[in-house]
Amino acid sequence: MGRTLVDCSFEIDRSLALVGESGSGKSLILKALLGLCDTALEIDLQKRSPFEWIRGKSVALVPQNPFTALSPLTKIEDQMFLARERSLELFGMLGLDGSLLSRYPNELSGGQLQRVVVAMALGSNPKLLLLDEPTTALDGESRTVMIQQLLSLQEALGFSILFVTHDMGVAAALCEDICVLQKGNIIESGKLNKVVETPMMPYTRQLIEADFKNREYRK
Repeated sequence: MGRTLVDCSFEIDRSLALVGESGSGKSLILKALLGLCDTALEIDLQKRSPFEWIRGKSVALVPQNPFTALSPLTKIEDQMFLARERSLELFGMLGLDGSLLSRYPNELSGGQLQRVVVAMALGSNPKLLLLDEPTTALDGESRTVMIQQLLSLQEALGFSILFVTHDMGVAAALCEDICVLQKGNIIESGKLNKVVETPMMPYTRQLIEADFKNREYRK
């Protein structure tokens, strides 16, 4: 039986964290936003129609695993699909050396590769950046750097963020608002800090408690 989303409606202002356990429907929402599954989305990104929005370049995705997002046999520059000057500009904004453009993915660290795919996503000047748990495979220091860079890029370029995650700590550092997803339903939403401090639903409290326990364990 396929997974479904039930009356799943939300607005993204500046930054929204979509939080839920595996199988809650987070990835399905990303697929719907990218036009990869049947959907009856109502959208408004200053476009004349949903078709123009989906087929245009208003939305970009940063995948969870950069190793599977890039071809191992092709140099980074040839996967950017941008003018070299633009690639160098984006690399500079992400703290990446321009010489990395001439290298292959297996010659870069995981943190470098994650920033490369962020640069690729931003190359189309999106209005909305979809982040599919891009910090999961990063260590603590790299995770902090990534969050700071995303916030700086958002300030400079003016895009909105939809951040899919199960990590409340990272969500709190990156996003202003939150939607909690359970079995395809949004069961709680609001300002992230308020929801974390005073969750109304037992499921939300379980997610928060589990996240704090995991962080203590990682220490």
